[in-house]
Amino acid sequence: MGLKSTLHNLKEKYKGTKMAPAFNAIHTFLYLPNETTHNGTHIKVADDLKRTMNIVIMAMIPCLIFGMFNAGYQHFAALGTPVEFLSWDAFYIGLIKVLPLVIVSYGVGLAIEFLFAVIKKHEVEEGYLVTGMLVPLIVPIDTPLWMLAVAVAFGVVIGKEVFGGTGMNILNPALTIRAFLFFAYPTWMSGDKVWVHGAVERDQMIAAGEKLDAISGETILGSLAQGKEAGYELMDMFYGFIPGSVGETSTLLILLGGLFLIFTKIGSWRIMLSSVIGALTMGLIFNGLVNADIISEGSKFYGLMSTTYWHHLLIGGFAFGTVFMATDPVTASQTNKGKWIYGFLIGFLSIMIRVFNPAYPEGVMLAILLMNVFAPTIDHYVVQGNVKKRMKRFKVKNA
Repeated sequence: MGLKSTLHNLKEKYKGTKMAPAFNAIHTFLYLPNETTHNGTHIKVADDLKRTMNIVIMAMIPCLIFGMFNAGYQHFAALGTPVEFLSWDAFYIGLIKVLPLVIVSYGVGLAIEFLFAVIKKHEVEEGYLVTGMLVPLIVPIDTPLWMLAVAVAFGVVIGKEVFGGTGMNILNPALTIRAFLFFAYPTWMSGDKVWVHGAVERDQMIAAGEKLDAISGETILGSLAQGKEAGYELMDMFYGFIPGSVGETSTLLILLGGLFLIFTKIGSWRIMLSSVIGALTMGLIFNGLVNADIISEGSKFYGLMSTTYWHHLLIGGFAFGTVFMATDPVTASQTNKGKWIYGFLIGFLSIMIRVFNPAYPEGVMLAILLMNVFAPTIDHYVVQGNVKKRMKRFKVKNA
């Protein structure tokens, strides 16, 4: 008896019971459902929620694989024994560090999804397929697995299920998980030892008197926030050969993923483009303040303010957040004009928070979460504005 027939028999056996949603989820995850509509449909499209989620995951896979290589590459660089980027040694270290993060993210998140499906007697929703991949890509490489499990449980329950599940949440679940980690365990989410596996071992070796030609392990944003030089070439920033969260370093691969989402009509180009415009605008304002000597070199804000405005797009998690999280169709604005406003404010606020909060120089997470809250309000006023314009045209036409 094949797997398909076995699952079909289990599905029929548990039909109408509490466990039916769990078996239905496994069956439809592996195979297309054979149910068809019996009434006329008004929209015919080849897309569905599962296919949409899979397309977003496909766009993130290159970032995941690159993150594995980069994790190993940064590890050996921290110990002063650099290796080739595309080498088995680099990939092996990344694999044994990143894969457990992915397993815990999906294991805990999907277990809670299945539990709520059984309790509420509804089908398991596919929304966590993307969240489960996003989470390991936006956390430091050495995040403890138990800590990640607690954060995922919090994010899924508080960030999504309490609002009614997929399609009902007002905050991006992945960013809710990241925010919980940052505010609950701040020492594990900042500093110069959490972004590179082996940084603690490196410091122990240096303390023991060994001389190492090693990297500091600090992110570019962390260095700039302290008034230091970035320490990396511009192309290193673009390609992603820098310390940072697992999947956020390669602007090139993120850009390609964004183009893929736009081509497949999954991601909103309006939000992506307006976010970039907002970030560049804020960056230009800060550069203007520095050039006009309004902000002196001794100011604690000088390092990030003096950074060339478009370099902000290449460092930190701005590119990843803009492409994969700001465009979340559930928590983003729904109207076209609203998307322009929503995206612009995300970019604008990201750079503002990045500069004015030296303790947390990465602002895209907070900017997106803040605009998630205001997205319905933006859409409301856009719709009301359109209604008023139409009413005005109607009155003129019938005057």
